[in-house]
Amino acid sequence: MIEAVVPSDLAGERADRAAARLFRDHSRTMLTRLIKSGALTVDGQAAKPNRILNGGERLKLRPEPTPTEDWAKPQAVAFDIIAEDEDILVINKPPGVVVHPGAGNPDGTLVNGLLRHRPALRGLPRGGIVHRLDQGTSGLLVVAASKLAHARLVEAISQHRVVRRYLGVAEGVLTSGQVIDKPIGRDPHQRTKQQVREDGRTARTHVAVRTRFRAHTLFAAELETGRTHQIRVHMASIGHPLVGDRRYGARGRLPRAPHPEVMLTVRSFQRPALHAAELAFDHPSTGERRLFQAPPPKDFAELIAVLRQDQESHSDA
Repeated sequence: MIEAVVPSDLAGERADRAAARLFRDHSRTMLTRLIKSGALTVDGQAAKPNRILNGGERLKLRPEPTPTEDWAKPQAVAFDIIAEDEDILVINKPPGVVVHPGAGNPDGTLVNGLLRHRPALRGLPRGGIVHRLDQGTSGLLVVAASKLAHARLVEAISQHRVVRRYLGVAEGVLTSGQVIDKPIGRDPHQRTKQQVREDGRTARTHVAVRTRFRAHTLFAAELETGRTHQIRVHMASIGHPLVGDRRYGARGRLPRAPHPEVMLTVRSFQRPALHAAELAFDHPSTGERRLFQAPPPKDFAELIAVLRQDQESHSDA
């Protein structure tokens, strides 16, 4: 636990901005996550980010995870290492693997697997994690392996200099690509969900059509911002939820008179059909621009293949 008394010159300032001034060892991104998790208190009470301070309050910040989460336990966890050096690791995460410990997933996460592979990551904030993917999303993410890399990657992400491109399969046929510019915030009725809401945080997703099938669309998406569930929420908001994403409205949509294989493949797809296919960033030590690509995993590739075969079999209909 670290503490600080709010000086008089910060009177009238928001709690999150004051915390950024007083706890300079933590990045803005890290502080935002901690405040949202209730790790910051003002005079003993959990602080909301927009609470206005009067000066003289005592701020306490608990930077470590809660005791029920094991961020220090090395475990065997399945993932592929695409590239690594003394500063970074680029990981291809399989679907189903949780990135870091949290509610309902105290261990057995990518962080635990990374600690087994490189124990020194224990000395970095959040085990070197600087961005994440949802449990059901497969694909690329970069992990910091040094303090210098952690600081520079966090800054690059906050300044939108890390490019993340995804492939997704949506229900319905998209007529064209578009930029979805809709703010996103937490669903007040289900805390594990997000929703488009006027008082949410700015969120922009660039969507391009790759292939139109009879009742589905393979699309590419690039994040301009990085909100929780951003692509899933944005696609659902325009009436095209991701295949398998029942949390955000997927209904197992099928084309007319589907072949049994199409029906089985679509209806049995049990995760959001989303894959982080490309990742580009400046190497934190050399400054060299690095681009990484990862092909979709087996289930995603099979889904596309079945939908393409269905499309081709009805091309003359």
